[in-house]
Amino acid sequence: MKSTKAIGFVLAATAVTSLAILAYAQKPTANNSIRDEKQTNTCPMMEADNSKASVDADSHARHAGVNIRGEKAMGFSQSATTHHFLLMPDGGAIQVEVNNPEDSANRDEIRAHLKHISQMFSKGNFEIPMLVHDQVPPGAPVMQELKAEISYTFEETQKGARVRISTQNPKALAAIHHFLRFQIQDHGTSDPLQVNSQ
Repeated sequence: MKSTKAIGFVLAATAVTSLAILAYAQKPTANNSIRDEKQTNTCPMMEADNSKASVDADSHARHAGVNIRGEKAMGFSQSATTHHFLLMPDGGAIQVEVNNPEDSANRDEIRAHLKHISQMFSKGNFEIPMLVHDQVPPGAPVMQELKAEISYTFEETQKGARVRISTQNPKALAAIHHFLRFQIQDHGTSDPLQVNSQ
C-alpha cells in the first residue's frame, strides 16, 4: 500500500515537474519576443530613421520660427515672397521678390527693407538678421569688423530688389560666403552653396 502511495506521489511529482519544465521552456520564447522587439526598436536602421525624422522636425520648426520672426522684422509676407542668397566670386547677393507680379504692396515693402538692409550692413549693423535667426549669423562678426572693406549696393528688380555684396578682401569674402550659406540653410531656399562663377 505504501509503495502504491509512493508511486502515485512520484507520478504526481513527475507530472508537476513536467508541467513546470514545459512552462519554463515556453517562457524564453516570450522573453525572446520581448528581446526581439527591443532589438527592433534599437535597430541602427530604425534609429537612423528616427534620428532623421527628429532632424526634419527640428528643421521644420526652425524654418517656421525664421519665417515668423522674419515677417515681423522685415515687414512683408514670407509666404508671398521668395528669398535667394547667391554666392559670387567677389561676394554675393541677397535677393527677395514677390511670387505674384501683381503684388505691389509686398514688392514695395521688399524694396524698402532691402534698401534699409544695405544701409545697416554698410555701418556694420546686423541687428535684423540676428532677430530673424535668433542668433548671430556666422560670418557677421567679421563682416562688422571689415565693414570698410565691403560694398553693399541696393538694386531694384522687376518683382522686388537685391543687395549686391562685394569685396576685394579675402577674409571679408570668406565671411560673406559663410554668412550667405547660413542664410540659404536657415531660410531653406535650396540655393547653391557653391560660388557661381558667372
